[in-house]
Amino acid sequence: MPLSALVRLPLALARAMLAILRGRLGALCWSLSPLSLSLHGWRRVSAPSPAVRAGPRREQEWDESSPTPTSVNYHFTRQCNYKCGFCFHTAKTSFVLPLEEAKRGLEMLKEAGMEKINFSGGEPFLQDRGEFVGQLVQFCKQELKLPSVSIVSNGSLIRERWFKKYGEYLDILAISCDSFDENVNVLIGRGQGKKNHVENLHKLRQWCREYAVAFKINSVINRFNVEEDMNEQIKALNPVRWKVFQCLLIEGENSGEDALREAEKFVISDEDFEQFLDRHKDVSCLVPESNQKMRDSYLILDEYMRFLNCRNGRKEPSKSILDVGVEAAIKFSGFDEHMFLKRGGKYVWSKADMKLDW
Repeated sequence: MPLSALVRLPLALARAMLAILRGRLGALCWSLSPLSLSLHGWRRVSAPSPAVRAGPRREQEWDESSPTPTSVNYHFTRQCNYKCGFCFHTAKTSFVLPLEEAKRGLEMLKEAGMEKINFSGGEPFLQDRGEFVGQLVQFCKQELKLPSVSIVSNGSLIRERWFKKYGEYLDILAISCDSFDENVNVLIGRGQGKKNHVENLHKLRQWCREYAVAFKINSVINRFNVEEDMNEQIKALNPVRWKVFQCLLIEGENSGEDALREAEKFVISDEDFEQFLDRHKDVSCLVPESNQKMRDSYLILDEYMRFLNCRNGRKEPSKSILDVGVEAAIKFSGFDEHMFLKRGGKYVWSKADMKLDW
């Protein structure tokens, strides 16, 4: 064999080995799903574990179609001035998107089919004393022309001047009230010194009448209020809807080692929840939501505009819609459109269609 051929042989073997190693390294990197930078480098988001990735990807193999984000719950802040013991969206970060970025994401959702947006937290009126959520409400109704724009709040920071400025753009204001006994509210974590949560609820009800905003009440039924009879108070307030939730555990939020809350002491059985519902069956606006109904039937968007998948009892985030678009992100949301419709998620939600006697 010529000398030149002998020299080239080891070089060829080395190149072949390098190609094999490169291929194996590429496969390894693909399987590890490298970390992605969410929101143009603002925050590094860890890739989901293989166990979490496997679920949504298997579903994607069977069904390539994406659900429509008809109704979206945007938790744009995790900060709150209350400390409700069962809270399942706790203050793990203080991050809030810049206003224009939030508007860009909302416009993307509208283009993808969103009809209703619900702003929540945390407490949405903490950010800029309600100006941030007010501007988003006005944008969604005036610019995006969404049929329904709503807010869920504890109500403690809302002032009448906010209604004067933004009330015309808001369809529904939902106030969280778990008890009409102020001592129970304090036990739950809704106490704020000398402020009375129930008295404030009645004041907000009156402002909703004056500024033509549909009034709604949300209650979480738990160990401290499960025996309460709320019939008289709810009928007097006459909300368009009284949403009654069963206390829910979410790993990493209100349960588990890395959680900021310990909600186990608040949990009630399915039988307890049913007894509470039976006690209030004559309330016409009652909308019950058990743990089974809640799971997978809500589209939840976090402060980074990532859909949160709760199928495994935790909140596993998708990539941000601002980075990958709505269609790509929503495939990993765990959202079940059938369950959404089954629990009555779509209803008359525009105040223009409610024909209410304000």
